[in-house]
Amino acid sequence: MVDKSELLRVPVFADLPDDQIAWFISHSQELHLKPGESYLRQGDPADAMFVILEGLLQGRGELGGETIVFNLNPGAVTGLLPFSRMKQFTVSGRAETDSRALRFPASLFPELIQRMPELTKRLVGLMSDRIRETTRLEQQQDRLASLGKLSAGLAHELNNPASAAKRAASQLRNILKKIRDASLELGKRDLSSAQKLEIEKLEGSFTQQDVVPPDALTMSDLEDQIDSLLRSHGQNDLWLLAAGLARRNIKPEVVESLFANLDGDTARAALVRIAASVEVASLLQEIESSTTRISDLVGAIKEYTHMDQAPVQNVDVVRSLETTLTILNHKLKHGVVVQRDYQRIPFLVNSFGSELNQVWTNIIDNAIDAMHGKGELRIRTYRDDGCVVVEIGDDGPGIPIEVQPHIFEPFFTTKGVGEGTGLGLDTVQRIVKKHRGSIQFSSRPGETRFQVWLPLAGSPT
Repeated sequence: MVDKSELLRVPVFADLPDDQIAWFISHSQELHLKPGESYLRQGDPADAMFVILEGLLQGRGELGGETIVFNLNPGAVTGLLPFSRMKQFTVSGRAETDSRALRFPASLFPELIQRMPELTKRLVGLMSDRIRETTRLEQQQDRLASLGKLSAGLAHELNNPASAAKRAASQLRNILKKIRDASLELGKRDLSSAQKLEIEKLEGSFTQQDVVPPDALTMSDLEDQIDSLLRSHGQNDLWLLAAGLARRNIKPEVVESLFANLDGDTARAALVRIAASVEVASLLQEIESSTTRISDLVGAIKEYTHMDQAPVQNVDVVRSLETTLTILNHKLKHGVVVQRDYQRIPFLVNSFGSELNQVWTNIIDNAIDAMHGKGELRIRTYRDDGCVVVEIGDDGPGIPIEVQPHIFEPFFTTKGVGEGTGLGLDTVQRIVKKHRGSIQFSSRPGETRFQVWLPLAGSPT
């Protein structure tokens, strides 16, 4: 038999009148559980509330496709609570040690509400805490799923320039050896000051200027002309050198001037060094371009996640949109054309960290998926009284009419398991409302458009 003092030690029952405690005990079933014994099963009708008196129990269930495990100690209350709309238990529970619990039937909840109003109020608070914690876990899983999806694309985006820089750095070793060998060869020659100056002048002019490569046809013609010229001077093994000079748009007459002013072997050594220096300049340009791309991506990631920034701050909406587009470039670059129509004034919104970026990510990601990665993405910003309006549209097939009423419902999705970012439009709506804004959409074949209203920083609410 359960003693009243045991139940009074449970926080939600503390300080309740003895007659109420006695009534609750008399209408409850005392459970004696052995290790491994179940007291509720996932999927069974939700028909009882459980109060843990002694021992250790464990709950196990699923949330967002992930298994969650939690412990229940003496004083915990679990199962169905008054006013809950749960129809079936969402978790399974079993004893880890010898345990005792009270099972109170849901059929008596109406009478409990009448007899024990203070307990009812505490149980409602407990249910609210449970809902908040579940929502927090769901949102955390949403963010992790979103981050996982984005990380895969970002890894690919970072790998491309990193590989290019590594490849260029590796090639530099071989080119520098060519320069060293050619310089040693030239050092053996008895060159006049004018000849040395001419070689250095040519080398400097070819390596310092930022040359735009000619088109493919012009480059092929240049390569053939330079190769023919070199062969006419007995240099039959410098065809690779001819290709490199053509890429830098170097004219045949410049090459001819070397052979006009120098003997054949000296001109060859000078040309090899000049060509190697030209290649070094190209590789350095490639490394600079690649590392700049990496730096830009890292900057975009920091901007996207609001690292090193205050949790609440004024955020430039257009900059936030552009950061999101940079993060999603791995999905955009294969066939999505982005049309921008930004009003030419800064729109600042008081935002909670990176939450606005999560909104843009979800809407844009959904648009890309709807277009199957190929189509036109339209982004527009404009002012409407004290709000900025962000409009994101696509030319995909549209949202089916039967689906439209449900897209903001929690857990609703038309995507398969593992698709999308895992951040639902219900979460998008919550974030927008958290920012005192609103969201609406319109959709028909060939045009789906989401509009987000957000109050501008400093505007009256």
